[in-house]
Amino acid sequence: MSVASSGASTNAQGEAPETGADAMPPRIQDLSAFKVPADFRGRPGWYVQLWWIADALLFRPSPQVLYGWRRTLLRWFGARVGAGAIIRPSARITYPWKVSIGEHAWIGDDVTLYSLGQIEIGAHAVVSQRSYLCAADHDYRRRTFPIRARAVTIGAQAWVATDVFVAPGVTIGEGAIVGARSTVLRDLPPRMVCYGYPALAVRPRECLDIGHESK
Repeated sequence: MSVASSGASTNAQGEAPETGADAMPPRIQDLSAFKVPADFRGRPGWYVQLWWIADALLFRPSPQVLYGWRRTLLRWFGARVGAGAIIRPSARITYPWKVSIGEHAWIGDDVTLYSLGQIEIGAHAVVSQRSYLCAADHDYRRRTFPIRARAVTIGAQAWVATDVFVAPGVTIGEGAIVGARSTVLRDLPPRMVCYGYPALAVRPRECLDIGHESK
């Protein structure tokens, strides 16, 4: 009896599909269909390339002491940078026009501000060396793996210590501390000491100087 006369289904090449243990599972991630939304970057492609050139030639080679120059350069490319902010030349900022850094905030060596989405860092906040603020992810529930911006906010007077990962969509509260090498997967409350994987609030933050300022 032929395949056709048996009523069995065939593929476009006239072959019977695989069944049983040898059958391939349905594809759950198809990157050939991935597309970056037209307005996702917030600037045209040539502008993005111009920033990457300026970053490579003007920002990263600049002497450490030229904090004012780096503040100015970032402002030229659309960043909001407050007076007195200290940004190290080894910091990596993907899209400056999606970044806000408050006055007297510190951005340490080798910090990455992966600003595919908005990143806001409050006044007098500290993001210490090698920390990574990630403001975008992919929707893994959809086969086309679409990218999506998810804002990250670091509250005023907060301290993100060394080598901390801050996940997309997270807000770290005003005055909070995140311990070294923590992973922040959800919002953290203000004025708390937090650490761990995932980072959790452990105890209130103290300030020994409050009420004891010298006259």
